[in-house]
Amino acid sequence: MFASLCRRRLLLHIRKIPGGGGGTNPLQSILGTIPPARNSYSSSAVADVSNSEPCPDTVSYLISCGLSPTAAAAATTGQRLRICSTDKADAVCALLRHYGFANADIIRTLRSAPSILIVDPERILRPKLDFLASLGFEPRKIATAPFLLARSLDKHLVPSIQFIRGIIGSDDDLRLGISRIPRALMADVDKNMRPVVEALRRCGLTEAAISKLLVIRMGVLMASPDRIREIFEELKAIDMRIPDSRFVYCFSAMWGVKRGTWRRKLELFQSFGVSEGEVLEAFKKQPTIVLLADESIKRKVQFLLDELKLGITDIMLHPVILSYSLDKCILPRCAVLTVLMREGKIQRDIKLLQALLGSSKIFSTRYVLRHADDVPDVVKAYEGKIKFEGFV
Repeated sequence: MFASLCRRRLLLHIRKIPGGGGGTNPLQSILGTIPPARNSYSSSAVADVSNSEPCPDTVSYLISCGLSPTAAAAATTGQRLRICSTDKADAVCALLRHYGFANADIIRTLRSAPSILIVDPERILRPKLDFLASLGFEPRKIATAPFLLARSLDKHLVPSIQFIRGIIGSDDDLRLGISRIPRALMADVDKNMRPVVEALRRCGLTEAAISKLLVIRMGVLMASPDRIREIFEELKAIDMRIPDSRFVYCFSAMWGVKRGTWRRKLELFQSFGVSEGEVLEAFKKQPTIVLLADESIKRKVQFLLDELKLGITDIMLHPVILSYSLDKCILPRCAVLTVLMREGKIQRDIKLLQALLGSSKIFSTRYVLRHADDVPDVVKAYEGKIKFEGFV
């Protein structure tokens, strides 16, 4: 019922706003102008500083909302934030809860954007929350990007959604893409979004490929046309061609790393004893390996080499294994396999890499559910209650 009402309000908004609409946004003037590329407010983004000392009453209120004393002081230091009316602040928090914000979501929102507490909840916040809810935008996602609430609904949020929907088409894909990178909505339609899409077209991407890319990595809308062209050249240099179905995934990953980081990742993988060509082929198969932290890569590769006795060439031929969490996926699966080996349910010379690969559903069906009745320990091992201590 609530979602249906929100959707109707959304349609009314879109119908009455030809090309962006008018109206002012008092919240924007309170929070200041926020650069699209930033993830959270800087102290100067909220207001000009006239008194760098935080207001004790404001700090106390933030603490009562769940922030730690340190976080509350940090959120207000250097900001002209004074909560003169706790009634208004309470009304803001109540409104957020009404829209499904959990306590953790509210804490996260206030840590980044404490000035939200002094705006008019009904006149300023509710219309935007209605709009975001109509899109199926989860509260926890809004909490990661509370600066969206500083944007004008009529001049920015609605036109942005209209433009992106025109590229993607499906509301489900629209919701998925935005949920992955909510801050992409900070990009300006005419200054950022449209030039990016036009650059992608000029470089040869089809409309379907552009739509797919935005669903995968909506943040591309914040790139510059020059960076778009650079990525195309970089992918061309490694012989990744546009018609290849993997191209948009490689493009997405390449956008996510700086040039220096890209080179460092190549050198890191090569340090394990493989050629640059092998690394590039692994990247084409599993582009996200260049987005992993260096320490994560080292830890996983060393585990696979030392504990599973795999060859580095085998790992690079199946790079998807590196995208699995070591603690939450690989180790529990290894624990399950050791239990089954101990009970004689599988051979000790099983091909470990092939056994570990696959979705959770496939692994669970093949090795856990099949043996759960006669070997209950496999369930405990899969849940992490029996730790992996190495293959004997």
